Amino acid sequence: MGARWRGGDAGGAAAATAWWWVAAVVLCHLLSSARAGLLETNPGLAYNFYQKSCPSLDSIVRQVTWAQVASNPALPARLLRLHFHDCFVQTCTALVPFFFVQGCDASILLDNAQSEKTAGPNLSVGGYEVIDAIKTQVEQACPGVVSCADILAMAARDAVSYQFKASLWQVETGRRDGPVSLASNTGTLPSPFAGFNGILQSFANRGLNLTDLVALSGAHTIGVASCSSVTPRLFNGNATQVDPLLSAAYAKTLMSSCPNATAPGTVNLDGGTPFKFDSSYYTNVLNKQGTLASDAALAQNAAAAQMVQDLTNPIKFYAAFSMSMKKMGRVDVLTGTKGEIRKQCRKVGS
Repeated sequence: MGARWRGGDAGGAAAATAWWWVAAVVLCHLLSSARAGLLETNPGLAYNFYQKSCPSLDSIVRQVTWAQVASNPALPARLLRLHFHDCFVQTCTALVPFFFVQGCDASILLDNAQSEKTAGPNLSVGGYEVIDAIKTQVEQACPGVVSCADILAMAARDAVSYQFKASLWQVETGRRDGPVSLASNTGTLPSPFAGFNGILQSFANRGLNLTDLVALSGAHTIGVASCSSVTPRLFNGNATQVDPLLSAAYAKTLMSSCPNATAPGTVNLDGGTPFKFDSSYYTNVLNKQGTLASDAALAQNAAAAQMVQDLTNPIKFYAAFSMSMKKMGRVDVLTGTKGEIRKQCRKVGS
């Protein structure tokens, strides 16, 4: 028995490794379940966290963001997506006893050869230059104080709020920046091709529930999707074969931008008001005009479909979206002495 553990018995070592992998996976699921409850409370964040240390922060972020959005109406969708993709990164490893989970920690902003930016789902993500511009001004006013993670969360809010000239939701602050960014950690991002159960599980893995899924999907009322995310609903190889969950009329609209299975380019996620943050997304979903398969999937579940119907009311949508954005912004944040405060958002230890 003793010789087996000392001498490198391959079967025993493999079994031990497999056991740790199973334990890690189980732990991932348990923590994901527990996170759903924890996100309902404040995980060390606060409103006006920088009130004394950087009192000009809100005005700097708002002024820079609004000036950029004024000249580029595509930015609200880009910054929302940037924040979302940052928060949805998750790592569960078998390097037990070490268990590492990432969330809203500005890891997507880091530049390195294998960073999250290089992952397929993030190649079309944009808005980095806005965060850089804000950070430059914030560092001049309050050097070494404000995290890139907080700036990203605030810029996403202010970009959307430009349309209303008032904040649509409050942002809790106090996040710190994470030191790790790996493309391999982006596997938990929801797929545009996912069915209902797939996207619901993706949200559940981050501690978010059905209400959050339906509310946050409303972000697709602005922005674009690549043709490669849409053409599987329109073509089967070289032949036209429209997804039955897509209206024939809207399919023709999509084909005008994506005329074949390998077409490059993009299509508006909301064909009617692509630059207006409104509740028309939900009307589109009910009318079989959801651009992505994951949009159409919401109407295939009774509970989700009822929420979709409710959120066609813009007041209800704004309220639900605001609550779920605050909740998403709490996903696995680093606070206190964890992480760091980067002086340059693209570099660790800067």
